[in-house]
Amino acid sequence: MNYYIGIDLGTSAVKLILMSEQAEIIKTVSKEYPLYYPQPNWSEQNPVDWWNAVSEGVAKLTDGYNKGDIKGVGVGGQMHGLVMLDENDNVLRPAILWNDTRTGKETDYLNSVIGKERLQALTGNIAFAGFTAPKILWVKKNEPEIFEKCKKICLPKDYINYKLTGVFATDVSDASGTLYFDVEKNCWSAQMLEILGINKSYLPKVYESYEVIGKTNTLGLDCDVVAGAGDNAAAAIGTNTVNEGQCNISLGTSGTVFIPTDKYVKTSNPALHSFCHANGKYHLMGCILSAASCNKWLNETVFESDYKVECSPQNDLYFMPYMSGERCPHNDGDIKGAFIGITHATTRADMQRAVFEGVSFAIKDCIELCPNEIKKATVCGGGTKSKEWMQILSDILGIELSVIQNEGPAYGGALLAAGISCQPQIEYTVNPNTALTEVYSRKYRKFKMLYPALNDFYKEELQ
Repeated sequence: MNYYIGIDLGTSAVKLILMSEQAEIIKTVSKEYPLYYPQPNWSEQNPVDWWNAVSEGVAKLTDGYNKGDIKGVGVGGQMHGLVMLDENDNVLRPAILWNDTRTGKETDYLNSVIGKERLQALTGNIAFAGFTAPKILWVKKNEPEIFEKCKKICLPKDYINYKLTGVFATDVSDASGTLYFDVEKNCWSAQMLEILGINKSYLPKVYESYEVIGKTNTLGLDCDVVAGAGDNAAAAIGTNTVNEGQCNISLGTSGTVFIPTDKYVKTSNPALHSFCHANGKYHLMGCILSAASCNKWLNETVFESDYKVECSPQNDLYFMPYMSGERCPHNDGDIKGAFIGITHATTRADMQRAVFEGVSFAIKDCIELCPNEIKKATVCGGGTKSKEWMQILSDILGIELSVIQNEGPAYGGALLAAGISCQPQIEYTVNPNTALTEVYSRKYRKFKMLYPALNDFYKEELQ
């Protein structure tokens, strides 16, 4: 039997799967690595830690199997991260990650001086603090000695592919999130490279996600490696979210609303990303920076255990899920999270429900920017482990939700490597309670009033 390896290079760990040629997941392995916060708003990792975890993970994944039966590898990974290498391919500095918001000034420069209209014309998108281009400007200004030594710039999963094959490559979906890739024309933007002051020779060759970039030359493997995809596009392959009219919501560390399109779409609201898909087409995406991570924080840091949701949504407690700043729709790296409306009567269950509601309201913020009505969606990610949360999300959005069983960028990567598609397995489906949808509609209107108030508060504090 032939097998395929899918790799998901996540923020907290790398997840690997061994998949059969019938698209059945045979074995899974996960390896964690450190995440560093050296200063407020900074988020970094060492790419060498990624590679060590992948190497150990592949060894454990293939133990007991004939490596000669492994025919392909596909990698999906966290987007936007800046990896810089010198002329000898040594890592010059820790990778600056997608949820790092140090680049406020650089982001403002790109949006205000270069201009949002020009950025959209050149790349299809405006600048966000998490994108790669502002990170390059930050290094250029604050670490000029690093910038001078840099000879290669790549994204996290592309570093892994480079270590696997020796081929310096990326794919269109991941490149879309750099802000120096022309999404409509599927190529690096020469004008953006000039603005950033980088040479095209520093950048990898661009492939479609399913294209073979080379063969493995390490880890005991001898098989093809495809270009792979950014984590959201890879997850969309895993959930078979590939056609217009579909929608997939992901509730992982961050949260996303993923909408495939057959053609390139220039969005009327630039808070919505316009990216290439892993299937050769395109997609629109709204992204919130903190989703299931909010629930993880509440239960591990505050409660130190899980609590059931038992109260009704009529309570007047609100949670603002801006724990890492926010991307869509606010593009605000300085905003902070908050509980609003706490009283002596507030219970743990109230706070738990407020977190579920707050993240769901933020997802609704993204949904409301979509050009076409969304009537139903699939849902994936760690947040789906809570059926209570899925019911709340369905009630708030007012749509049917189908929770996917086999999902994730690793599965999508394996499918890309195998060159096959697969209908996702539905674990369960949730339908909205129309009466609660109306209650939540009123509560959502109040939720939307809170961001401007918080924004004024923090802008005043920062002056």
